[in-house]
Amino acid sequence: MGGSSSIWFKQIKEYRKHFNLILVDLPGHGGNHAGLKDETDRSFEQIANKVIALLDYHGIRDAHFVGISLGTMVIQFIQHLSPDRVKSMVLGGSVERIHPPLILFVRLVEGVKYFIPYMWIYRLVAWILMPREHHVEARKTFIREAVKLGQREFFCWYRILHQEVNQFFARKKPVHTTPAIYIMGSEDYMFLPNIKKRYKKIMNARLHILPKSGHVCNIEKEKEFNEISISFIHSQSGFSEKHIEAING
Repeated sequence: MGGSSSIWFKQIKEYRKHFNLILVDLPGHGGNHAGLKDETDRSFEQIANKVIALLDYHGIRDAHFVGISLGTMVIQFIQHLSPDRVKSMVLGGSVERIHPPLILFVRLVEGVKYFIPYMWIYRLVAWILMPREHHVEARKTFIREAVKLGQREFFCWYRILHQEVNQFFARKKPVHTTPAIYIMGSEDYMFLPNIKKRYKKIMNARLHILPKSGHVCNIEKEKEFNEISISFIHSQSGFSEKHIEAING
């Protein structure tokens, strides 16, 4: 929440050697100036439908989806609503349960939100999620992008996160046939424990943990993230390495 398509700057160069790319800015994020604050229906289902409409606009029947943090939730809502559109899912720093201490914190914040600048709150949350010295680049990147979000939009997203995420994953059956890989940082202590338990119950799901990496693992460990995600997507596309080399050559 608060990031943008620009956080993929360490993936784009490598990804475009292999894939056609669409980078999506969610409502209110990055270059998307139409935010949740402008919508009457503020829900993850509505956001997922906007992404599906974008695919339709470009004539794309189905796609491989790659997401980080908030993006992984949107991907799984898309998979829930229209599983035939999702060839595979790369879920980096996946969020499938809001940790109780974080819920308590945001409830406290709700009571003082009109008296404290939201960027103070965002910086504190970013530090809670990414506290270590080697998380600095990822933390600063998200804080820099979050400035563009604005306070009203920030709290619109906060509300749907608070209201929907735990309920959705509690209801959602973990069994589905869409191939998925979770790429998590070993220091993503807020979300990794739940993913370790959950992925084993999901058909066609695997987990890869990147050592000495926090929540935003695509920035902290870009080489490993790129290699793992590219290999996984190709494994779901039926391409051999020789075929890939021929295309690139």
